[in-house]
Amino acid sequence: MSGHPGRVAVRRSYTFLMRATAHQRAALTACLDDHRALYNAALEERREAYKRSKVSIRYGDQSAQLKEIRAYDADQARWSFSSQQATLRRLDKAFGAFFDRVRKGATPGYPRFKGRGWFDTVEWPKDGDGCRWDSQPEHPAATFVRLQGVGHVRVHQHRAVKGRVKTINVKREGSRWYVVLSCDDVPAEALPVTGAVAGVDLGVASLVTTSDGEHLANPRHLAATADRLATAQRDLARNKRGSKRRRKAVARVAALHAKVRRQRLDHAHKAALALVRGYDVIVHEDLRITHMTRSASGTIDAPGRNVAAKAGLNRSILDAGWGVFLTILAHKAESAGRELIAVDPRNTSRTCARCGHVAKENRLTQAAFACTACGHTAHADVNAATNILRAGLALRQAAQAA
Repeated sequence: MSGHPGRVAVRRSYTFLMRATAHQRAALTACLDDHRALYNAALEERREAYKRSKVSIRYGDQSAQLKEIRAYDADQARWSFSSQQATLRRLDKAFGAFFDRVRKGATPGYPRFKGRGWFDTVEWPKDGDGCRWDSQPEHPAATFVRLQGVGHVRVHQHRAVKGRVKTINVKREGSRWYVVLSCDDVPAEALPVTGAVAGVDLGVASLVTTSDGEHLANPRHLAATADRLATAQRDLARNKRGSKRRRKAVARVAALHAKVRRQRLDHAHKAALALVRGYDVIVHEDLRITHMTRSASGTIDAPGRNVAAKAGLNRSILDAGWGVFLTILAHKAESAGRELIAVDPRNTSRTCARCGHVAKENRLTQAAFACTACGHTAHADVNAATNILRAGLALRQAAQAA
């Protein structure tokens, strides 16, 4: 559950487009490349130390070497010391997650070297240490962020920043650069009490269906861009690795994916905002999306069944962006003082909301539900949302009683 009426402040991130000049874009690219080189060198040191001497190197060991590295390498010395420490912490977290997966028996996923397209963010852990937000307040018509080694970069600040800026990240998406502010002590903006509660069912035909019978559309942004994306990917496949044409083709594919990502994010924000404005309590399924979208291809000895159909369903689920939507809904619910409850999704689409009869045959089609026991008929997603709401309210009542 989330949503704490007594909480007066939350943590929030703000993302703004940077209006960097050509010279600043070159400096930002160099900053990213040098931090990537530092990450890869630190990873290589850890690997070789363990391979040769069975010695584990920690973050503290590598952080202590930064001063010497900066004295020797002028390229590294031009960037913020604290941002380089953040890059080393990023590697340390990757190793921590690796060892955690090993302990749990999951697929380990040993940390990898970062290629040019796999390292797109640099973090400054403290505002004022190698960076400064709103660095030129004497210019009220414009906002700037100052970054050591880059300068004062103009920012398109489309909304007010509230709270205290804690960390600053710079992120590259294709040809665009963004600054991401993480702020503490952001005042919670509690919305007026409505007295309404709702269960929501996530789907492919409609992104969200509420227990009140409201359907929020699923725009299928990836499907709408599929033809252009397929053409761009064919062009990419024809180009020689390392060529200038291939780099341009990579940029075109990345730009299309970035556009889809922005469209999906924008729609998720609007759908989540509509829910938190309309309901005090929102109940949703506790979905394990990674498990739901796992490949059905199987192995050579034991091939999967209906592989093409499962692959199509996986694409539809990922295109709908359930994970993105649920994350945004949780943040907005917390900020607005709403209560969010996650329930077990098992059998919610097969259970009759009137009599409770559970049967696979109750679900006639994607949209039609007809109970084989009592004859109750309804839209299948509305029936599921009603079951989700009922389970959430029971869970809430049990928690309050305890």
